[in-house]
Amino acid sequence: MTSKQDRPAGTLHVVGTPIGNLGDLSLRAREVLGAVDAIAAEDTRRTRRLLSSIGLKASIIAFHDHNEAERTPALLERLRDGEAIALVSDAGTPLISDPGWRLVRAALADGIEVLSVPGPSAVSAALSVCGLPTDRFVFEGFLPRRRAQRAARLEALRNETRTMVFFESVHRLDATLRQLAEQFGAQREAAIARELTKLHERVYTGSLAEICARLGGGIPLRGEFVVVVAGAHEVLRPEESEALRIFSVLCEDLPPDRAATLCARITGLPRNVVYGLTRKKA
Repeated sequence: MTSKQDRPAGTLHVVGTPIGNLGDLSLRAREVLGAVDAIAAEDTRRTRRLLSSIGLKASIIAFHDHNEAERTPALLERLRDGEAIALVSDAGTPLISDPGWRLVRAALADGIEVLSVPGPSAVSAALSVCGLPTDRFVFEGFLPRRRAQRAARLEALRNETRTMVFFESVHRLDATLRQLAEQFGAQREAAIARELTKLHERVYTGSLAEICARLGGGIPLRGEFVVVVAGAHEVLRPEESEALRIFSVLCEDLPPDRAATLCARITGLPRNVVYGLTRKKA
């Protein structure tokens, strides 16, 4: 008979679930949810509805912000004992503005295998349909509820050059967007994605001023929202501005590659830096 100490450690599966459309649940996610010993779920009622919709029953453990510290040791003990456990959030990919990172960190520290079962994410879904640059972005989750704290956070982000993604509740959406316009500038480009993957999915784009003007009328204040805001224009240092000026003069008589090489030699900046500057301003 195999003793408890001899049993191999189990596996923690981090499972992405639909953010709206149940058809987005992957075949692999179905298989894992049907095979594990238990499911640690942020909202047990929502997870039971999901499992019921695909004909599954499972042992479900409530695991959320308020009990994560308390429940993590017990879940670790079960994993050490060889069980397979799935971690799911209310919707989307766990740990993205949801509980679970402490459990994952502790499992990794214990040498327990942690596997990702990728699935939907409101962050990537919004970025893919917002029409703003997506090569570099930063996810900020929910902004502080209090205006003064929110203002301080936005001030820290005012000169952020990457596209920014925020979650916001419908009750604070109007105030947050108006504060964004006030601190980032009314003409900053933005998009809000409403009810992603659901029947009434819609993406609204324009300047912050234009979007604010449509709230409540053209944009119903119902459902779930993701706010995407364009980054600030990058401010060049004096030596970078001078390099661009020299490059533009050289380009009047030379091919761009040769102009970049000579510009780098004149300014002392690395050639790849000069080339990168010219691409940004192209």
